[in-house]
Amino acid sequence: MINTDRLTKRYDSLTAVDAVSFQVNPGEVLGFLGPNGAGKTTTMRMLAGFVTPTAGSASICGHDVVEAPLAAKAALGYLPEGAPLYGEMSVQAFLDFVADLRALEGERRRTRLRHVIEHLQLQSVLAQSIDTLSKGFRRRVGLAQAIVHDPPVLILDEPTDGLDPNQKHEVRTLIAAMARDKIIVISTHILEEVEALCTRAIIIARGRIVADDTPAGLAARSRYHNAVSVQLKEPAQLSAARRALEGLADVAAVEVSERDARLTALPRAGNPILPAVSELAARQGLALQELHLESGRLDEVFRTITA
Repeated sequence: MINTDRLTKRYDSLTAVDAVSFQVNPGEVLGFLGPNGAGKTTTMRMLAGFVTPTAGSASICGHDVVEAPLAAKAALGYLPEGAPLYGEMSVQAFLDFVADLRALEGERRRTRLRHVIEHLQLQSVLAQSIDTLSKGFRRRVGLAQAIVHDPPVLILDEPTDGLDPNQKHEVRTLIAAMARDKIIVISTHILEEVEALCTRAIIIARGRIVADDTPAGLAARSRYHNAVSVQLKEPAQLSAARRALEGLADVAAVEVSERDARLTALPRAGNPILPAVSELAARQGLALQELHLESGRLDEVFRTITA
């Protein structure tokens, strides 16, 4: 597992990471979230052995990152923020270089190199120097070096940054496939990434953990949890529909979007209001384009928790 115990990093008077403790077990995909400057990247760098903690401890598969750094790094694949690479090398030469560092030999070496080249679609750029690649291809090469040795633990800092929607889907599919028997930590500010990939999310703010829950559990904290969105075919019905919805006992407030003739009824204390809203729509003769139940909005929860 990954284990941190009161992990701390100070820079003079600035405490970037403040006594952070958590565990991640095999099969978990942990989303590590926080605003800029919250301590996400510093925590990732301490886990990867690139930054030495001021206090506390961290271990990878039982190997302390300070006391047994080589064993910890051997069990780890790390994609840093910005995917720093050797720009003058060709993609093929760089992957061969990483395979050498990871002590890959023989058939296993050939199999692993073939695997990352095929799954990250690098065949067309193998002979190209890295500094001539697009941002998306550079990101894919960075991910390839992180997984070439098939490590039990992956730490990925913004793994889909710079990728187009098709490439994002491919990388997310690859991560989901690897998650069955690995520990994966994804540091990201893209909330849709958390919903698409993660089984658990930690939110960090001002260097401290402020939330640790499943994505569904976090969404349930939203004031939009159990909200009902109604889109009308007839915009002229908006005012009357709003007044009717505001009259329901368990509706705390109603938001209106005139642009698309939509009303969102927010529940009081998260109470289920879908049956009442459906019944009201039928009783009032509202012409509905759409009616759906919201599970909650992670972006609103994130802003509330980190503000």
